[in-house]
Amino acid sequence: MSQRIDKKQYEKTLAKLHEIYGGISAAANQVSTWRCPYKNVEDRCTAGFGCRNQDFNVPAGDLYICTGSDKLDYRAAWEV
Repeated sequence: MSQRIDKKQYEKTLAKLHEIYGGISAAANQVSTWRCPYKNVEDRCTAGFGCRNQDFNVPAGDLYICTGSDKLDYRAAWEV
């Protein structure tokens, strides 16, 4: 069976998603001025590569501890 798509509802849904993702993007941009994007909420490094801020003194299988400063602007490191 083919279902008809309500164009107005579809556009309303897209606008809502745009608003949601816009807020997420704005928050990520703000946080990236002081926090490495690979540092999780538990100050663990989720990067799949080496970093001089990784503390390797953790139990096997655990994520490394991030020792990076939250007072640095990391944005330039991710810009191409």
